Amino acid sequence: MKRIYTEVAMFENGNFMLRKVSKDDAEDLLKVYSDTKSLPFFNSDNCHGDIFFYDTLKKMNKALDFWEHSYEKEYFVRWSVIEKKSNKTVGTIELFHRDAEDYFSNCGILRLDLRSDYENAYSIVSILNLIIPYTFELFDCDKIATKAIEPALERRKALSEMGFCASDEVVKGNDGVSKYNSYFVKLK
Repeated sequence: MKRIYTEVAMFENGNFMLRKVSKDDAEDLLKVYSDTKSLPFFNSDNCHGDIFFYDTLKKMNKALDFWEHSYEKEYFVRWSVIEKKSNKTVGTIELFHRDAEDYFSNCGILRLDLRSDYENAYSIVSILNLIIPYTFELFDCDKIATKAIEPALERRKALSEMGFCASDEVVKGNDGVSKYNSYFVKLK
C-alpha cells in the first residue's frame, strides 16, 4: 500500500465506502455532528476540549479545515463513511499512530463517529471490516484501540465480534494528568 500521508486509500464493500473526508461532505456530516444521540459515543480524548458537537455549517466547515490541516501535518487521517444505498455520508473514521509512555504505545487509535441510526452492531462491523485488516500495515502498529463507553452496547458487541477485547489500561492524557478509559484493543 502507498504511504497513507501520500495517498489515502479508499475501501468499499456492498454497503459502505470509506474515502478521504472532503468539504463536499459538510452538509451530511452536519447531521452526524449535530446528532445529540450520537454525541456521547464520540471519542474526544486528548482533543483539547473539542467534544465534536457542530450545530452549524460554519462550525462543520471549520472542523473539516482542521482535519485537512491535520492530515497535511501527518497528525491523523480521517475518512468519510458513505452509505452506498443513499450515497450519504453517515460518519467518519479517524486513525493515527500513537507512541506514548503507556500501554497504548505503538498503537493505531481509531475513532468512529456515526449518525445515531447507524450505531448498530451490523453497520459497525460492516464499516470496521473495511479498514481493520489494513490498519496494522497502514499505521505501522502492533495494536488497534478504540473507545466504547458502557452505554455503547451495540458498539461493544460489534467490537467483541471483531476480536477486540475490553482493556483495563488507561490512555494517559497529553497533559500528563488526564486518564481516559473504556478502550477496546485488538492485537496484531
